[in-house]
Amino acid sequence: MTDLDNAAANAGLDPIALLDLLWTARDPKFDRWRDQIHRTGGCADPIHLTGWTLTKDKTTGEVLHHYTTEHEPGGRLRIACGNRRASRCEPCAWLYAGDTYHLIRSGLCGDPGKNIPETVRDHPRVFLTLTAPSFGPVHNRPDRGACGCGARHRDSDPVLGTPLDPAAYDYTGAVLFNNHAGQLWDRFAKRLRREIAARAGLSQRALADVARLSYGKVAEFQRRGAVHFHAVIRLDGPDGPDAPPPAWATTTLLTDAIGAALRHAYTSVTVPAVADQPHRVLRWGRVFDVRPIRAFEGGTEITEGAIAAYVGKYATKAAETTGTVDRPIGSLEALDVLGLDDHPRRLIEACWHLDTLYPERRLWAWAHMLGFRGHFSTKSRHYSTTLGALRQTRADYRAAQQREALGLGEIEPDTVLVLNHWAYAGHGHTPGESALAAGVARDIQLNRETAREALADIRYQEGEQAWQTA
Repeated sequence: MTDLDNAAANAGLDPIALLDLLWTARDPKFDRWRDQIHRTGGCADPIHLTGWTLTKDKTTGEVLHHYTTEHEPGGRLRIACGNRRASRCEPCAWLYAGDTYHLIRSGLCGDPGKNIPETVRDHPRVFLTLTAPSFGPVHNRPDRGACGCGARHRDSDPVLGTPLDPAAYDYTGAVLFNNHAGQLWDRFAKRLRREIAARAGLSQRALADVARLSYGKVAEFQRRGAVHFHAVIRLDGPDGPDAPPPAWATTTLLTDAIGAALRHAYTSVTVPAVADQPHRVLRWGRVFDVRPIRAFEGGTEITEGAIAAYVGKYATKAAETTGTVDRPIGSLEALDVLGLDDHPRRLIEACWHLDTLYPERRLWAWAHMLGFRGHFSTKSRHYSTTLGALRQTRADYRAAQQREALGLGEIEPDTVLVLNHWAYAGHGHTPGESALAAGVARDIQLNRETAREALADIRYQEGEQAWQTA
């Protein structure tokens, strides 16, 4: 074994990756490359751009700033990929989860900076979990007793979520449910408004004049490969979070209306009989959970911070948590190469078979998602701010930082003309760059965790001082 082989083994890299890493680190422009990667947050799959930007004074025509990628490492500028999936890029997924956290939390706690008043905490709010129906017995860990197979499984047991009898499991029903889950939610939301109106003694049109239903939700895949939804549901006044709800709007009324909406026949989707497939009526599972949301810690009720963190966590995950893949599958033959376990493979094969029977459902295009074709994180218009607004705020902040760094901070933006031209030039890292970028991402994460712990200590000490003074 050569010295390079030994070094590669110690670093956990193959010799080619280690050689590439050393080559990258010795490049005269390595510091600038590292600075680019640090600005992306350690992105695992950065987008490469080539081009230029020119900033001029509109009045005088004076060139205030000129930038070109000609002098960058490899002649390229690297920007973050922005992928929400943790399986694709953990640094970008971390940022997406943070945005989702703030989006959900602002709708729970209020945030004047996001135009959500803090009085929203006084509105009726619940945390709802909707599950899929049963498609056949699966290996599980019941609260009491053993699994249906007679064993007591560990939480890490890979058999959990897989059918006790794969031959009898309704794989067709499972993927059709996933595929129609978005429509089921839409029908539930519409029925819920009707149930609320009925309990208030109002018509739906009259309800809109005095109250508004708002929500933020996220999808999560269970181990068996069936999607379910977690949602924050809130009752506001007619103008959304700025308006107090009517006196009759209570958490009890909202909870009762949710149960009635789920039991109603309208909250279902009909799939017509085609070829060898029978007529089906898809519904949510009988098991659902509604919990009141409390503003502060205390008791057993679920709290704002826990909900926001929970939703943010699952916003970065998808069907790959069930053992499938995180990108479209080219052909059925590719399953032999991917080496999937039997259960996710059967679900994907069911998508392939059903795609020809229900072409408008595009089941094969979404086979890697086990048929699910909706957005993982969605909200109603008036629930809170938007992900786009959060990203724009961050972009404006960075642009202001850049103007200050270039000495343009005192110049009014309206007096400046910016010309630019950019072209896509690829994406990703070489093997050595990938290892170095992962190191940058770890350093950034460690710094964030250290800062978070320090802030928590400061808040704890402030709380102790306030308590002693009181």
